[in-house]
Amino acid sequence: PPSVPPPPGPPARGSLSLHRAYLRSPLGLLRLGQLALGAAFWVTVAAHKYEGAAHFALFAAVLVWLLTLALFGLSLLGRWELVPWLGSRWLLTNLVHDLALGVGLYAAATGIMGHKAGQRSYCNLPGYSQHCLYGAYLSASICGGITACLYLFSGLYCLSRRCRDQRDII
Repeated sequence: PPSVPPPPGPPARGSLSLHRAYLRSPLGLLRLGQLALGAAFWVTVAAHKYEGAAHFALFAAVLVWLLTLALFGLSLLGRWELVPWLGSRWLLTNLVHDLALGVGLYAAATGIMGHKAGQRSYCNLPGYSQHCLYGAYLSASICGGITACLYLFSGLYCLSRRCRDQRDII
């Protein structure tokens, strides 16, 4: 198949500049929400005692968060063409990241934290004197669920652009 040139970034001015159109686009705003709620998820889990499957939930959240931060940074600077092989398929890269990694891993992490909250639901009773992780696990599962929805919305946005034969993320 013929090589497709990467979608154009913002005009080069010799120094790095922000791609403001991306920041105001639906995908840019969704990325900001994903980064904020994703950080809230993994900080909540990491700040409390966790064991078992919560290790996977924390790993998944941090992995997706770091990849999202990289996508956001490259898109904000308009430098996705610097990424070998993926830069020419930036819309598809964002689509796969959002639907496969974002939705998949955050849904799994949310399920794990929701299950752990259910296991600790006894400790939110009045008069229970031991340290209770119910609130932390419940907060993490709520943040994870909302974050998974944000990834679904951004994935659907990228999919709709791809179905309309648009190659750029904006």
